[in-house]
Amino acid sequence: MKFSENWLRELVEIQADRAQLAHALTMAGLEVEELTVLGEGLAGVVVGEIVAAEKHPEADRLKVCKVAIGRGEPLQIVCGAPNARVGLKAPLAMVGAVLPGDVQIKAAKLRGVESAGMLCSAKELGIDADASGLMELPADAPAGQPLAQFLGLPDASIELKLTPNRPDCLGLIGLAHDVAALFGSRVLVPAQEPAPVTSDARRGIRLEAGKDAPRYLGRVIEGIDASARSPLWLAERLRRAGLRPISAVVDVTNYVMLELGQPLHAFDNDKLEGDIVVRHAREGEALKLLDGSEARLDAAFLLIADQRKALAVAGVMGGFDSRVTESTHNIFLESAHFAPAAIMGRARKLGLHTDASHRFERGVDPELPRRALERATELLLSIAGGKAGPVLVAEHPADLPKPATVALRRARLARVLGLGVPDEEVTRIFTALGMAVQHSAEGWQVTAPTSRFDIEREEDLIEEVARVYGYDRIPTHTPAGALSLAPEPEARTGELALREQLAARDYYEAVNLSFVSAELLARWGWTDRLVPLANPLSADLAVMRPSLLPGLVEALRHNRARQQERVRLFEVARVFESGSASEALAMQGRAARQAGDPPVETPSLAIVACGNAHAEQWAEPSRPLDFFDLKGELDALLAWGGEPERWSLHADGLPVWLHPGRGARVARDGETVGHLGALHPQLARALDLGPDVHVLEVALAPLLDRRLPRARPVPRFPSVRRDIAVDLPEEVRWSQIEQTVRGTLGSVLKELRLFDRYSGKGVDAGRKSLAMGLILQDASRTLTDDDADRCVRDAVAALEATCKAKLRG
Repeated sequence: MKFSENWLRELVEIQADRAQLAHALTMAGLEVEELTVLGEGLAGVVVGEIVAAEKHPEADRLKVCKVAIGRGEPLQIVCGAPNARVGLKAPLAMVGAVLPGDVQIKAAKLRGVESAGMLCSAKELGIDADASGLMELPADAPAGQPLAQFLGLPDASIELKLTPNRPDCLGLIGLAHDVAALFGSRVLVPAQEPAPVTSDARRGIRLEAGKDAPRYLGRVIEGIDASARSPLWLAERLRRAGLRPISAVVDVTNYVMLELGQPLHAFDNDKLEGDIVVRHAREGEALKLLDGSEARLDAAFLLIADQRKALAVAGVMGGFDSRVTESTHNIFLESAHFAPAAIMGRARKLGLHTDASHRFERGVDPELPRRALERATELLLSIAGGKAGPVLVAEHPADLPKPATVALRRARLARVLGLGVPDEEVTRIFTALGMAVQHSAEGWQVTAPTSRFDIEREEDLIEEVARVYGYDRIPTHTPAGALSLAPEPEARTGELALREQLAARDYYEAVNLSFVSAELLARWGWTDRLVPLANPLSADLAVMRPSLLPGLVEALRHNRARQQERVRLFEVARVFESGSASEALAMQGRAARQAGDPPVETPSLAIVACGNAHAEQWAEPSRPLDFFDLKGELDALLAWGGEPERWSLHADGLPVWLHPGRGARVARDGETVGHLGALHPQLARALDLGPDVHVLEVALAPLLDRRLPRARPVPRFPSVRRDIAVDLPEEVRWSQIEQTVRGTLGSVLKELRLFDRYSGKGVDAGRKSLAMGLILQDASRTLTDDDADRCVRDAVAALEATCKAKLRG
């Protein structure tokens, strides 16, 4: 939101200088992002009128002008601006003036011709960025008057960085209420009187979009002069707000939008056919927009149309064919209220961002359309003439948002802020902010104006009091009180310890937003059980994440794009899914969820890695990260929990985003709790990633479970090792082999080590040879060779029976 400081001061009494105003706004949550001082140091710059202009005798691009300043003889000025012409009034910097940038104006000779000053562009004066030619002043500007006095300078252009919950401050009058509350003053805005109706021109309005467009107002204004030039005061206010004056009709609609916060649009009434229809677009419907682009629409878009054609994308931009031009004489001026959800993301989908969409997406006061329409009519009639028809109204009152009354308890306010704010000050703050206040025994009953969509609960009112009363007036106290420490269960590892373990293993922790785009999830194959947001900040943040991996892989891609070849990231956070009660019960062990209950939240751990397996070094050659490196990370975490035997990997049941030959399903006690492996090649290409990206995601709760440590005596008897090599089918998994051997030998087997894998010459196709070491030990006696040989025979027999294995000689 950008505006003129002088304009704001006309709307509200401000007993503070510019610096104090900027500080107060920022401290109240309306951050001043940029403040540009305009028109300081213009002493010696006056309004000049070019009364003669001849070609320079020695330069084709220069002109020798005679400039009148209302007294004495005209001054001779050499000028190179392309728009220098007889009759033009423009700023003239007199000899001795010092322009912004410490440019000193002196008498000089240009190509042998004397020049007694300089005709200036707006950029040279520090007023605007336009340097295309001389700043053209109105024909009625009095020659010789100081320019600063004529333009209402000095001034400042202030730009606020508003949060999405304060759309009411996207209009100067809404902002004026906050300023009045901050400085204990009052808003100086008179009531808007209806414009005189001098025509009976009408046009029907039909609402066919339900609650998406519950209010639409319009009026026909006949006989306007569309080529009329906006007055200087209006044009300057637009410039200082960052908008370029275009024409009377466009300038008025922009001005009212800045003043009130209500976007408006004007159609050429002679190009409309029949009634105005507010409806949803048809699938594939096309419309040429004001900027010349072609918009392809779908049913999610709101459309303003007549009975034959589309006219405008509601809340975004008008159409090209129904635009107002200099030949327009009759206009249809619209002012409407659209539901924010119906406009949100639509401009972005078309590759646009307009002032109208910026406001409608955040919410515009539903009571503003009539006031804005009357204000715009008043200005248009005074600038471009014409005759106004009656205001035409179509609305569905039941679908309009209604302000809620919120209770604020005096005790709660004092407890949260840590101080007692006097009752009369609380009442003053709410009243200055345009709220209706009623006292109650416990505090106040407050009804927010229809422009304040953010006032929903008691905490919102407490925030209003805090920011207006002053955050710097709230005392800082060290918390006091007896804190009871919850005991940490010994059978569970803390999340902090898990983070420290991963950081020690050379991973960086990432923190991503809990929201992602539906488009990104569709690339991953997530289309079911999603949790969409009712009011997302943007289309890119419209869905609660069902997995940590899409966001984490985006962070990896961001780092890869910045010359980081080896990236290792992890994140510990929650994922969100909706679903049936039985699914929720299976995942969380909770009672069946009822319809309308919150989504299922599952704490999870995700790891992504790419590049070389080890950081660059001299001790061993580099090699790319592979599946077994990430499996090793999982094995380390499982061993840390003390129960690796309860976990297993399976090649079936893989999600579509995993590589079918280099992925695994992670299970604990037979129940799937995560997935591990390389990204699917198609997904990697779609995300512009290489084939070396490997990912792991696992539910956090089972990972943090651990076996209670138990002290055991140091073994009194030595262990015995026997090595065997078996030939078995390729599809037999190591987890199955380990389970078979451990189940057969029981507690005598202390460790099973796989130390070789071979396939090739000497081994049949479709089979593999595995060599393993059996570490045997008995706690009560020393094992004999016969005992060890019997264990080997039992293990081989079990492998032959369950895994189709054969002992190799």
